Amino acid sequence: MDAINNANTIMSRNLDVGLLRTLIAVADCGSMSTAAGRLHMTQGAVSQRIKRLETATGQVLMQRDQLGTRLTPAGERLLASARQLVDLNDAILATLTPALSGRVRLGVPHDLIGTHLPPMLHHFAQRHPDIDVALVAGSSNELQRAWETHKVDLALIEEPVGEGTGEQLSLEQPVWVGAAGGKAWSRRPLPVCLVSDTCVFRQPVDAALRQAGIAARTVIDYASMEATTATVQADLAVSAWLASTVPATLDILGHDSGLPPLPPYAITLLAGDAPATLAMAACLRQMYAQRTNQLQ
Repeated sequence: MDAINNANTIMSRNLDVGLLRTLIAVADCGSMSTAAGRLHMTQGAVSQRIKRLETATGQVLMQRDQLGTRLTPAGERLLASARQLVDLNDAILATLTPALSGRVRLGVPHDLIGTHLPPMLHHFAQRHPDIDVALVAGSSNELQRAWETHKVDLALIEEPVGEGTGEQLSLEQPVWVGAAGGKAWSRRPLPVCLVSDTCVFRQPVDAALRQAGIAARTVIDYASMEATTATVQADLAVSAWLASTVPATLDILGHDSGLPPLPPYAITLLAGDAPATLAMAACLRQMYAQRTNQLQ
């Protein structure tokens, strides 16, 4: 009889998909405050949702310490199933919802187009075949102005940590890059090649070199991603890229190069609220959440 009563009790309990989405967001963001921004809620509302989910499951799912908000072992077990249940919920609703259509203009920094974006774009095209995607390449400064003037519908922006105006998707570390086995890093003045005059790394690169007392010079008048890569590969200059975008054909220059460390950056998202834009934003969030989880 006790077994029957327990079975009936379990069958009468239902998990709220909205609460599961909150758990996933907090797990992906690593903090309730960041998750609150992503979910457009207050931090208090996020905390209350987690408490409701803990009550529903009878388990402590989150713990806070000096490192931030972390899942307990019970929370980790629930997280994998929560992702599956949310994905299934969305898939079922997708079969009942008219397919999205239209056009989305996505602004992307030069260095992310060929590195971070291809898997996401492939996934998005499979999920939303009736939405046309137009990529607009530029520096982060140019893309922010393009978004503010409605020339793109959403934009990925590379910004110094703590200075971002958008929704933070990923923390990234800029590094010095040189030719494999090259010596450009040892020349003075240091030959430097960045992707454009408005490159978001120009100011921190200049500041770091000044502070280290290293004179530098620009070696190319009109740069592009291809021109920068070719210049570095030829050992004519060094450059500064996000570590996650450096190809295997180039070397990341370590402390022994004598070049100063560069400050951390964040990839942030600026997005409008049109249905097709929201769909693209959701895919970008999912992609960067998966990248973060894989790197942990």
